[in-house]
Parts: sequence; C-alpha cells; structure tokens
Amino acid sequence: MSLPMRITFENKDYTYTVLTKIINTETKEIKISLESEELTLVRNYDKEWDALERTVGDDHGLIKAIAKNIALRYRL
Repeated sequence: MSLPMRITFENKDYTYTVLTKIINTETKEIKISLESEELTLVRNYDKEWDALERTVGDDHGLIKAIAKNIALRYRL
C-alpha cells in the first residue's frame, strides 16, 4: 500500500491512498481509497479517467482532479 496523497480542491484538503500496486502506461484501472471509501478509476476510450462507482453525492470535479493528479504523478 502506498503512502497517503493529498490534494486541495475548492479550498478543502482531501487525503487519498492509491491501492493499486503496479501502475504503468498499460494500466486501465486504478483503485483508490478516498475518505475511507474505495473507488475504482477507469480509463475510457477518450483516455480520460473517471470513477466506476458513482453516487449522487460524489463531486465529479474532485474525482477528475484526483485522476489527473495520479496520471501526472505516474506519467500516464
């Protein structure tokens, strides 16, 4: 398990953990833990990352920002 990562979104700090062990350019799915909730980020045909589990209370912008942060960190 990796160390917790932090992101600030709309002036609020969030901490998440990447649960997927190996991430490279061939990775199609990344599991993360955000506020004690597990989410699966998947890459669609446009090569954009989005959450597989979606609820009404989810902030789509936050999930996109986390996905972008992971993509930049792992050079996806």
